[in-house]
Amino acid sequence: MNTALGYRLIDLRARIVSGFDAGNWEELGLLTGATELITRHPRLLRSLSWGDEDYAGNVLTVLREMVERDPRTLPIIESYLEEKAPADSTYVSARPAERRITFAPHVFQIPDGSVELDLVAVMMPFDMKFAAVHESIKRATAECGLRCLRADDIWEDTTIVQDIFSLIYRAQVVVVDFTGRNANVMYETGVAHTLGKHVIPISQSLEDVPFDMRHHRVLRYLSNGEGLSKLAADLASKLRQVSAAAPASSTPQASEDTGTPF
Repeated sequence: MNTALGYRLIDLRARIVSGFDAGNWEELGLLTGATELITRHPRLLRSLSWGDEDYAGNVLTVLREMVERDPRTLPIIESYLEEKAPADSTYVSARPAERRITFAPHVFQIPDGSVELDLVAVMMPFDMKFAAVHESIKRATAECGLRCLRADDIWEDTTIVQDIFSLIYRAQVVVVDFTGRNANVMYETGVAHTLGKHVIPISQSLEDVPFDMRHHRVLRYLSNGEGLSKLAADLASKLRQVSAAAPASSTPQASEDTGTPF
């Protein structure tokens, strides 16, 4: 389990401890298929009933077991809590932080739902010459048991910029292809950074990476069969590092650039 997921579970625990009763646990078990896990825990419901000091620790243990057994239960838990015990704000960053900011976007509408741990958003030029690159990215995500979406895979809003924001908002990881210095990709990278996402940059040329981001690691690839196969392997290795939905894996292959990761 990575640190970002741990912080999300800690936040959920605080909301559960402050407002849950046995009926809420029963409903949550029904929605997540975790009824047996909840009812068979030796202390969870008993410590709730008696107001024991170990209740908070029992809550965190059960939440962790639920999510480790099936990561898809996390957005169900968060959605249920938004209905039963709404928070003042939603933490969507993939990274923990001692200091946080809360802001309301002026251009975008905040979408319903929460971060989906198995979702990888892809930001790249909408051009057929990138079709093979897109396929390589999809192979890498599938290998890690993750879902991969581009903005053209969805149509939920009348404006594409809102669909793009919603996709980045929901994703745990954002892959950006700087090849060709596409202005839209630059803009979308800024949105992803602002929302605190894990950003994985790729490019056919390091010269296409913006000057003020060249100190970050970039997966450089060649647009041929061998190069795209290597891209899929390198990207899968990186995804295993940063994705809460994928199991831990070995250190990724080195890229040509060195420095601090995004």
